[in-house]
Amino acid sequence: QMDDIDALFNQLVRDIDSFSQSLTVAGVEPNEDPASQRNLSAGFTDLNAKSLSELEDHDLDALVADLGAESIKNGNADKPGAAAAQESQPAASLGPRSTAELSGKVQVASHRSSANLPVFCSQSEEQSKAAKISLALQKLKEAKVRKLIIKVLMADGSYKALMVDERQAVGEVLDQLFEKTHCDRSIDWSLSETNPDLQTGRIFEDHECLVELLSMWGRHSNNSIYFLSNPQKYVMFRNPQIFYMLKKEKACVCGFNQQANQLLIKENFEGPAVIVPSLEGILYLKEDGKKIWRPRYFLLRASGIYYVPKGKTKCSTDLACFLRFKNFDVYTTKNYKYKYKAPTDFCFILKHPHIQKESHHIRFLCCEDEEALRLWINSIRIAKHGAVLYKSYQAAVRR
Repeated sequence: QMDDIDALFNQLVRDIDSFSQSLTVAGVEPNEDPASQRNLSAGFTDLNAKSLSELEDHDLDALVADLGAESIKNGNADKPGAAAAQESQPAASLGPRSTAELSGKVQVASHRSSANLPVFCSQSEEQSKAAKISLALQKLKEAKVRKLIIKVLMADGSYKALMVDERQAVGEVLDQLFEKTHCDRSIDWSLSETNPDLQTGRIFEDHECLVELLSMWGRHSNNSIYFLSNPQKYVMFRNPQIFYMLKKEKACVCGFNQQANQLLIKENFEGPAVIVPSLEGILYLKEDGKKIWRPRYFLLRASGIYYVPKGKTKCSTDLACFLRFKNFDVYTTKNYKYKYKAPTDFCFILKHPHIQKESHHIRFLCCEDEEALRLWINSIRIAKHGAVLYKSYQAAVRR
């Protein structure tokens, strides 16, 4: 009987040691083939919970260790806890009282039915494997997240370095910058991009994914990100009368109070669909490949920008579609009067964000004055982003 107790005690100690090693993910067994580990890690992007459960224990250990190494390489490895170090302590380092307590527990366990031991071991193995699968899935998910280290320029010429990942929207990155710069949390603060090759810039919307936007720049891009205060960011909510009372007299528009503004916002942004400003007028269009600008009559609609063909009327049946907003963003420009011989310096372009150099897919438009330029740019933002733009504004106010 004493021999049985000793054997059971030795087996239990071995089981505890094996279980603690699997929990702390100490590494790959010495007799494992390193090539098999590399092959396993090479295809980890296609693994899921079902395929992980089919792996052998040593393969699962190798996968978790490999994902942990990948996490360390990316600078996001978790620090080992003190509890894991305590679990891996040798039994000899335990005090007399602990040894006695363990011996007592083993003696109590020896009186149990031996038929329950396989069940206990089976449950422990299942729990251990489930914990490994959960850890592997968590590390797998983290390893697949794209991360970028960015340099954000300030108005004074300094910069702040940030690490951002693809789960963060621009509004969340602004929160990080608020913490780093200790500036006031005005709704005017924005992240803006500048493209020196096209001499353009635009405000990043708070709901957009920053990593996705920056991934469109290209490897050798000269673009920059600026953290600036821009009153035009949410001007459509501060002064909605400018956009929704275009045909009213200026004196009437300027006399609007806060309550009237809130009513306009409710009518145009809180209904079943956002109402786009009824904007229309003469804009100069640059001809493809030439520095010639032709005047056309353009109209803004929720689906896109339309123009009146030569010899036609402003009737909806006569309108021709200039472009739809799905694949286009609006950008401000600089010095286009000199660069492209524009009639005025109040130009804007519409292009896909992937386009970073001169292309015939870019649409060049020119306004008569600065007021018309701001109206068109911000009205296009309302038409493109709609209710999402309003939600971002509400979040910025709360922030």
